[in-house]
Order: sequence, then structure tokens, then C-alpha cells
Amino acid sequence: MTPLESKNMSDSSISRRRFLAATACSWMLSHTCTTQAAGIEALYANLKSEDYFVGPLHEEVRVVDRKVFTEGPASAPDGRIFFTNGSVAKILVWDPAQKVLSTFRENSGEANGLLFDAQGRLLACEAKTGRVTRTDMKTGAIEVLVQNYNGHPLGAPNDLTIDSKGRVYFTSRFPNDDAKQHNVNSVYRIDVDGRIVRVLHEPDIHMPNGVEISPDGKTLYLIESDGRENRNRCIFAYELREDGSVEKARRLIDFYPGRGGDGLCVDVTGNLYIAAGLHKTRGTHETLDTRPGIHVISPTGKLLAYLQTPTDTLTNCVFGGFDRRTLFITCGDRLLSVRTRYAGP
Repeated sequence: MTPLESKNMSDSSISRRRFLAATACSWMLSHTCTTQAAGIEALYANLKSEDYFVGPLHEEVRVVDRKVFTEGPASAPDGRIFFTNGSVAKILVWDPAQKVLSTFRENSGEANGLLFDAQGRLLACEAKTGRVTRTDMKTGAIEVLVQNYNGHPLGAPNDLTIDSKGRVYFTSRFPNDDAKQHNVNSVYRIDVDGRIVRVLHEPDIHMPNGVEISPDGKTLYLIESDGRENRNRCIFAYELREDGSVEKARRLIDFYPGRGGDGLCVDVTGNLYIAAGLHKTRGTHETLDTRPGIHVISPTGKLLAYLQTPTDTLTNCVFGGFDRRTLFITCGDRLLSVRTRYAGP
């Protein structure tokens, strides 16, 4: 359980020209997000949601505990759905076939995002312990992949994804903006040899949340969900290079002034399924302009479909089922599901 050593990526390895270009691009994106957002409500008109969702939304199970905030659904190789209740630091398991809910792990480090890798191992972003772990499902052994960068602890790892080369990308949020003292809000990459690379960070991004890779492996999608005034509540798409770095950022959609996205997944055609919106305000600068539910967005940023969810707070979704055409959704104290026209990858 010894953490893999973080190997610093020297800033001097990045040319001044490339750094300035990337910074300028990020500045433009962060400042255009809020100026183009006032019309989010108008995007819901004339949607053909039946082309993407089949049948009604179904409640799989309702979680009962002293506190409940569900997150991080992940589809296991055997069809079970793992998800988290961060409020009480538990990882839960729902068996859709047997209709049984059980606890996989207590004292989970307030795990948030979960993901199974190609070997069937469970990866977890542990918000409280500030680390990303990997569990061997056969032996139960837990390996710490990362818990610090540049000699400083991570913030709160939030969500993660894996590319075709086995590299893990994860988001980490931290409330301290002093880059000299702490690791700021960032997107990191864990290479297969254990090297840790910071791919994106403040001030170029504000509050990274959900992260995903397109089915063809060429695009990294990042949800920005900062509830403060005039901050990013966008979805960015970055060109994912062969070496795992990103460039050529573009804004897909802006949820401002409503609540931005939280988690997301993609189908085989490349469309994004994004959990976003609120039923009621919650003391932030987020309005109710973004409707609460799953938003299907094309790779070019067009809102294609919308499915309303019943309660706050909607957090994340994942494809599962025997044919990968059941979308499982964590929402408040519930795990929901809906059948889809298109399968998950």
C-alpha cells in the first residue's frame, strides 16, 4: 500500500510559446463561457428525446442511511453496479439481477468516482484521504496509485477515466488557490509506469469535475462546475495527443447561469450523457435555468435529448446491463435506470 512516487514534470520541458498559446486559449474559453450562457433555457425546445431514451425512468433502489449522497456509478464485469455514498464513506453494490443492495466497503475515504479497468480492478477517487486507489477484486488488496504531487498532498480526487493505453486521468479539487503551498484544482494523468503528470490546472480551468474520453480515444472531455459567480460551468473538449497531453481546447456547451454538469459517460456513437441541473437553489450563484436531468449532447455541442430526474442532487451516470444499453444514474438517495437506443462503448 505504499504510494507510487510522483515524478515531477518539469515546467521547463514545455516551450514558452506553447505555454503562452495554451494559456491564451484557456483564458478565452473561461471568459466566453459566461458571456454566451444566458440562452441555456432555449436549448430544450424541440428535442427528440425518444430517439435516445426508451421507456420510462425506473427506480432501481433507494438508499437508506443516516446521510445519503450517491455518486460514482461503475459497471462491474459481472453486471453489478458499484456506487458511492460519500456522506457515510461507503461503497455500495447493486445487483440488478437479484435486486439486492449490499455494502462493498466501509471507511472508503469518502470515495466519489469509481471505475473498473480492463483487468476488472476497481479504481476509486477518495476525496477525504486525497488519493486514488486500485482494488484487486480477487484478493481484496488495495494499491495506492497516487496521493501527492510535487511533494504536496492532492486535494479531493473526484472523477476518473482510462484511455486505450491504460493511462488514468482524474480530476482533483482543492479549496486553496496558492500554487506555491498546495496543489490547486487540476486534471492529472497516471501513466502505466506510475509517473504522475499534471495535464490541466488553475487558472486555466476553474473547478474540474467529470472527465471522460471519446470512444475513438482522440478527445478528452472535462466538466467544469464552479458554483461561484462568473466562473466556468461548461464542458470543454480537448484534443488528446498520442503522448497523453491535451491541446486545442473548445467549448461544447455552457450551462451558466444554471448548475453545470457533474458526471458524464459516452455512447458508442460519441454522444455525451451528462448529469446536470437542480430542482431548487442551494445557496450558490447557480440558477434553475439548467433543468435537472440527463442531457445528451453531440460531439459538436448540440443538445440532442433531455431526461428529467426526480430529486436533488443528480450526480453521475454509467452504461451497464447485458447489452450496455441501460443507463444507471445516481440521484439523491436513489439509483435510477433507463433504457437507451444506443449502447455504451
